[in-house]
Amino acid sequence: MTLEEKLAQLVGFWVDQGDDVVAPMQGEMATSARYEDASVHGLGHLTRVYGTRPVDPVERAAWLWGEQRRLRSETRLGIPALVHEESLTGLAAWQAATFPTPLAWGAAFDPELVERMAGLIGESMRALGIHQSLAPVLDVVRDPRWGRVDECIAEDPYVVGTIGTAYVRGLQSAGVHATLKHFVGYSASQAGRNHAPVHAGPREIRDVLLPPFEMAVRDGGARSVMNSYAEIDGMPVAADPAVLTGILRDEWGFDGVVVSDYFSVAFLHTMHAVAADLGEAAALALAAGIDVELPTGDAYLEPLAEKVRAGLVDERAVDAAVRRVLAQKEELGLLDETFDAPPASIDLDSPAHRAVARELAEKSVVLLSNDGTLPLRSPGRVAVIGPNADAAEALFGCYSFVNHVLAHHPEVAQGFASPTVHEALVQEFPGVEITHARGCEVEDEADGGDTSLLDAAVAAASDADVAVVVVGDRAGLFGRGTVGEGNDVADLELPGRQRELVESVAATGTPVVLVVLSGRPYAIDWALDGRVSAVLQAFFPGEEGGSAIAGILSGRTSPSGRLPVSLPRSAGAQPYSYLHPVLGGPSDITSADTTPALPFGHGLSFTTFARTELTTDAATPTSGRFGVTVRVRNTGDRAGADVVQLYARDVHASITRPVAQLVGYHRLELDGGEERIVEFDVPTARLAFTGRDGIRIVEPGRIELWVGPDCATRETSTTVELTGGVHAVTVADGRFVSVTEHASPPA
Repeated sequence: MTLEEKLAQLVGFWVDQGDDVVAPMQGEMATSARYEDASVHGLGHLTRVYGTRPVDPVERAAWLWGEQRRLRSETRLGIPALVHEESLTGLAAWQAATFPTPLAWGAAFDPELVERMAGLIGESMRALGIHQSLAPVLDVVRDPRWGRVDECIAEDPYVVGTIGTAYVRGLQSAGVHATLKHFVGYSASQAGRNHAPVHAGPREIRDVLLPPFEMAVRDGGARSVMNSYAEIDGMPVAADPAVLTGILRDEWGFDGVVVSDYFSVAFLHTMHAVAADLGEAAALALAAGIDVELPTGDAYLEPLAEKVRAGLVDERAVDAAVRRVLAQKEELGLLDETFDAPPASIDLDSPAHRAVARELAEKSVVLLSNDGTLPLRSPGRVAVIGPNADAAEALFGCYSFVNHVLAHHPEVAQGFASPTVHEALVQEFPGVEITHARGCEVEDEADGGDTSLLDAAVAAASDADVAVVVVGDRAGLFGRGTVGEGNDVADLELPGRQRELVESVAATGTPVVLVVLSGRPYAIDWALDGRVSAVLQAFFPGEEGGSAIAGILSGRTSPSGRLPVSLPRSAGAQPYSYLHPVLGGPSDITSADTTPALPFGHGLSFTTFARTELTTDAATPTSGRFGVTVRVRNTGDRAGADVVQLYARDVHASITRPVAQLVGYHRLELDGGEERIVEFDVPTARLAFTGRDGIRIVEPGRIELWVGPDCATRETSTTVELTGGVHAVTVADGRFVSVTEHASPPA
């Protein structure tokens, strides 16, 4: 291979790149190269051929098959391009099913269901000739002010790791490579600002931010990783070989391909200013371990070629990256593919897609409070109020095709059915008088202005027996919307005049059911003090989200979601994590209270559960495993699902440890009056931490264990003693807790 042919395999080309902004600094970084010129020596990746503008999938597939045949026949080496696409909430393509956002996956606490979802997404992608997905996001939530929280799964690294690994397994079972992002530290940016510096110490990185990636690499077999935009302690990750090579390849044995986040190689020059030009940026990124520059070859083509020709970059580094890219293409079957027959038709939103979308939406909705108003068994007159009550786009996250692309094309139909909450309630309650009033816009000015919408909502509520008020976010990018990439916030109040709307409706005396459709948790403690009758939190629940919410309001479905993030009391308490040491929480030595309005793991049901008789081994070696059993009983008269949450606290350790740490969890379905024994098989490595010498260890000592409805409630508890010497964690130590259910023996 010539140098030009090698470098061509290390870059992508964005055929449809235009004025619609779907990536940071896209306008400033736009390439002027012609596609035909850019691909004369071959091409590593084709960038987002389905997900940049609305195109008919079958017509686009025919074009893609033709382009692949051209690359085979008209370039000297005849190597097809790898096609990558976004797929965080479903394939980012027109007419494709859109599932709940990742924060909803976390709320469902159901890795098996997420794996099924990812399998369906992968099948759609593979049928359209897409080989690599730029998902999942494995960033652990550290600050809800950050705009990309809706792309994340949870604030707990084990939940992120188990669910993220399930996504990887599902996607790759369909023959599509998953890409883990953003490796690493992106979510810990200063004050929750996108691309801001990260000040996390090495222990936080090792014990909180890295474990989900390690699980997805070692246990999920992920084949691709994408770097973080962040700088950590002054070092941009895109230029850091200690992270991209030392940890990822040398420690974890990753042998796949590392791709750059869009424009992040060039950002080493234009944003981080650690490179004098694009050639230096390319040299830094290649040396750090980035194999492929996406979305286009701004730095890895001529700027890198000049450095190689000048002897400033060893061509063997280029060769190593090319070998990995070609090995990936061979693994995907690209080198033998002839691209004879593109699909003549395809259903990207099949009944199977919709069934999984509905099940995941139903399982993800969290009932935060309820005075008995829910379920609405025989409602008389219902007023459905709020800016998100009759807006389909309010059901979808930032990386959904609807909000990511179609927002730039209002003339184009959505391409699949997605009943709004209002529409779904009309269907759920046939014959019931249902009125609708918007009340305000999502982003209305919070003080003053026209009150006609608000007045109409108050009038509608006054004439109703119950008011369902649907508020929250509108996802978008870089200032378009209230949450999503680039949409960071300084406070955590509901956007615009939405709090005023809720309080005005509540002041009528009509019972209020508040439904929050959002991509981040908001500071709504004021709504939990009895001012409203019930509060439902739905993190962008996808195309079946409206129907799922209606089913919960009617009682057809019992809510079973649990908070995957703490519900904040204020922005001033951020960043906050339930994984804090003693002095990270409330104490007598500070007047500032960081206690969240509701804790991680909280969620109510239409039934009740009792967790009792927690038992464990008396002692176990620091290098071993221990069993834990708990009896769980549905103490109500209707079926429901509990998320059994096992927590631990290391009582004394050589460094400070969290006051609570989720060790394992299990989603348990029980009929009314039914009880079962849940058994956790826990590797001691679940209690590991980075010791004083920087090595992850398990120390001997007493561990408190408890099960409860959330991280803050010890409903049943016990202790286990870890014995022996300090154990240094190795690759052989387990990272997953296995869980089994047993029928409860008769009393």
